[in-house]
Amino acid sequence: MIDRATIDKIYAAADIVDIISDFVSLKKKGVNYQACCPFHSEKTPSFVVSPAKGVYKCFGCGKGGNAISFVMEHEGMTYQEALKYVARKYGIEVIEKDYTPEQKKENEARESMMAVNQYAYDYFKKQLHQSGEGRNIGLSYFKERGFTDAIIERFGLGYCPAGGEVFSKEAIEAGYKEEFLIKTGLTIKRENGSYYDRFAGRVMFPVHALSGRIIAFGGRIMRTDKKTAKYLNSPESEVYHKSNTLYGVYFARKTIVEKKKCILVEGYTDVLSMFQSGIENVVASSGTSLTLEQIRLILRFTNNVTVIYDGDSAGIKASIRGIDMLLAEGVNVRVVLLPDGEDPDSFAKSRTASELNEFIESHETDFMTFKTNLLLEEVKNDPIGRAEVINEVVNSISVIPNSLIRDQYIKECSQLLDVDYSLVYSEVEKKITIRNSGKAGKEVWENKQRKERFLNRKYTERNTLAQTDSFSNINEFDELEREIVSYLLKYGTRNFYFQERNAEGKLMEPIALNVAETIIEELEIDQITLRNPVYKTIFEEYVRLWKETQEGVDIHHFINHDSIEVARFTVDIITKDEMYRPSRIWSRFEDDVISEAENLDMAVPKVIAVYKLKVLSDLTKNLFHQMENSANEEKTLELLKMVKSLDDSRKIICQKYSRIL
Repeated sequence: MIDRATIDKIYAAADIVDIISDFVSLKKKGVNYQACCPFHSEKTPSFVVSPAKGVYKCFGCGKGGNAISFVMEHEGMTYQEALKYVARKYGIEVIEKDYTPEQKKENEARESMMAVNQYAYDYFKKQLHQSGEGRNIGLSYFKERGFTDAIIERFGLGYCPAGGEVFSKEAIEAGYKEEFLIKTGLTIKRENGSYYDRFAGRVMFPVHALSGRIIAFGGRIMRTDKKTAKYLNSPESEVYHKSNTLYGVYFARKTIVEKKKCILVEGYTDVLSMFQSGIENVVASSGTSLTLEQIRLILRFTNNVTVIYDGDSAGIKASIRGIDMLLAEGVNVRVVLLPDGEDPDSFAKSRTASELNEFIESHETDFMTFKTNLLLEEVKNDPIGRAEVINEVVNSISVIPNSLIRDQYIKECSQLLDVDYSLVYSEVEKKITIRNSGKAGKEVWENKQRKERFLNRKYTERNTLAQTDSFSNINEFDELEREIVSYLLKYGTRNFYFQERNAEGKLMEPIALNVAETIIEELEIDQITLRNPVYKTIFEEYVRLWKETQEGVDIHHFINHDSIEVARFTVDIITKDEMYRPSRIWSRFEDDVISEAENLDMAVPKVIAVYKLKVLSDLTKNLFHQMENSANEEKTLELLKMVKSLDDSRKIICQKYSRIL
């Protein structure tokens, strides 16, 4: 673990504009910088970077944080990895504290596996270019496939020598442990104790993590052998999870953000050929079915995906399930079908970047048209088959989360398949209801239909009775604690005036109170502990720092906090709109609330009073519950006294804060 002093140096050196500019094109606007958000697709910039506060915030998708959390979010790094990344950028030496024995063992194992992968990467590259076998077999193969020296170097392509155990022996002689060679899958140990190189006699495609580190390999066999897999991948390990990885994403990520679109192909060579032809926003699922984790990886950079299929209809049908998964995650899906006999690899080799772009843009179709045409081609004029096609298309529409987009596709489906709009709409709604309601979905749907028919018969006009929001459904503790911590962080150093009533009920002279001092003392005097773990962490640290200095706490302590949850919450509350939008809790008590900063004399006492009353109410309910389950008369009397004491406390609070309640 990195020690606190080093972390402080990293945060002090980190220029948030400088760091984010490595990934996003920022434009200065007033005192801040602005850009289209790198975490979701948008046309109007809503991503704001504040150099003064050292934070970023997207007012579109809500993501926000500091320089370190941006690197974590954008690059898929852990907290420790992001700190090291920024430290390297500013030339800061990273000093790490001792780990616990378990942490140390786990970290050492992971780093050892990474080191083994890096050694293998360098070794395979060297073999490709410097050994006779590598040049004659591996390099010749890549050249025959039309790959240039530049693309071979950029993607770190290599060659693993044949002969069974050549790589494993050299790695062990170089000081790398057998344990980690086996764990990464580079080496297989036979029962007799001898080694076998998993990728022996194969050309090598290294797989990069988002951070650029080597986490796995893919290897293509160079001999014809029907019993041996043409392509072989590293097995799952502590550093490699295939379902979380997309080949080429490390190289494609910046262009994906710039182009606001990700092109999805199937294999390694598809990616290489597209890159070589100038199309660099392309990634591959490496020949496996698309996974939810891979889709969410794409969504870090864009929600626009174009899937490229070759002319093999069987292959398309096998992978079309991936389109529904993309739709379900809110991705805007387009499909390109290449001419018969072509795949992305061969198609890209014979075309320039402009020709490729022109073909993609002119042949892109939305998933509806593509899927409908594909399925209709099979069934021709068969009415039963046609009904099955409609059902398949309706299934796809029903997974789309955005109701407006869903409705557009319902209209398109109605036109393409010549089906009444209301029928398609009804079927889509039915599938959504059934899916959301589990096993009892069909019954839920039928009940819903019966109710709708009844209401349609009974009413000719809409019911205009006012509907009240159910306050009981709100997590009151969570909202109140959020308000308390927000006032503490934003206005801890400020004063406000407060008037309470005396025993006769008359208003006393207003007194000036400090926000932080009031909140801390009022909660401590009644020994109240916050329940939400994030708010509790902030409150307890604020109290500790406040007591040490007896003055306000610098909010940057929490913006740059070790806990990403604490940092994100802090950024969120300081980047709210200037006009205060109160939580729903306040609507229970008053109709009109002025701006937050102007309202401290009302808001701070109110949140304290309401929170205390909520705590008392919760305690009282628990006591009554105990009384209901108690058969002991003495115990019941004791519980009644406690209820009476809580009731007295409630009256005192109500009297003290009567002016604002």
